[in-house]
Amino acid sequence: MQGFGAPPRTGSLDCWPRGKARSCGPSPGVASRQRHHANVHTAMRESAADAILIERELRAAGSPDRAASSQNYLKSSLEFAGTTVPAIRVIVTRWRRAHPNLTRQQLTQLAAALWDGPIFECRLAAIILLTDRRQLLTAADAELVERFLRTAGTWALIDGLAADVMGSQVERFPELLGTLDRWADDEDFWIRRSALLALLGPLRAGAGDFARFSRYADAMLAEREFFVRKAIGWVLRETAKRRPDLVASWLGPRAHRASGVTVREAVKYLPEPVREEIMRGYREGHPVHFGAAGP
Repeated sequence: MQGFGAPPRTGSLDCWPRGKARSCGPSPGVASRQRHHANVHTAMRESAADAILIERELRAAGSPDRAASSQNYLKSSLEFAGTTVPAIRVIVTRWRRAHPNLTRQQLTQLAAALWDGPIFECRLAAIILLTDRRQLLTAADAELVERFLRTAGTWALIDGLAADVMGSQVERFPELLGTLDRWADDEDFWIRRSALLALLGPLRAGAGDFARFSRYADAMLAEREFFVRKAIGWVLRETAKRRPDLVASWLGPRAHRASGVTVREAVKYLPEPVREEIMRGYREGHPVHFGAAGP
C-alpha cells in the first residue's frame, strides 16, 4: 500500500507533480487502446445492424416455393428465403454503393455478421461481398475464409469461397500456398476440395501452378468422395480449354486410377481422338501414353 506522502505510482495514470495543476487520466498509450476498442465495438454494432437490414431485404425478395425447392436441391439444414442470386447481387451492390469508402474492417465484419445470419442467402451475400471487394483482404483474412469453409456444408457456398476469394488471396499472397498444402491433407473433404479449387483461376487462364495441382490431385485420385473427384475433373476440364496437351499427358497415364467422374469431366474439351483414347484406358483399366503427335 502506498504510504502517506509517497510519490505517486507510475502506471496507466499520469499525474502532474506537486505544485502544478493536477490532472490524472489514462496515459496516451492506454487512451489510444481505449479509442481503438471503442471504434471496433462501434464498427461491430454497425455491421450487425447492416446485416439485419440486408437480411430483411433478402427475405422480402424471396419466394417460399423457391426456398423449398432450393433446400431440397442442396439438401441443406440451413433456412432458405428463396431469393435468386441476381436479386442477392442487387441487394449487395446497393449496400456497397452506399459505402464507397469501405474499409477492410467493415468488409470482414459485415461478412462475418452475414455469415452468422439465419438464412442461406445471408451467407451467399457474404461471399458476393467478399468477392466484389477481395482486393481489400490481406493474407491474415485467410483465417476468416477458412472458418467460413469449415461451416459452409454445401458446394453452393464452398466453390465461390475457394475459387474466387481464397484463389485471389493465394495469387496476391504466395505465403498462403502453405495453407493450401495443409488443406490438401485435411480430414474434411470440403477443405480438400477447396485446396484444389483455390488453384483454378490461373489454371483456367492458361497459367497457374499445375505442378502443385498435380501433387494434390495425385494424392486424392483414389478418393471415394464425389465432391473431391468432381473437383479434380473440373480443374482439369478448365485447364484443358487452353492447354489440352498438358491435361492429356497428365490424365492419360492415370486413366486407370482415376474415377469415372474425374475422367468424364476432365476430357470434355480434349480433341475427340484423345478423349476416346483416355476413356478407353479408363474402361479397360490401363494407362494411356501419348507421343508428340497424339494417340
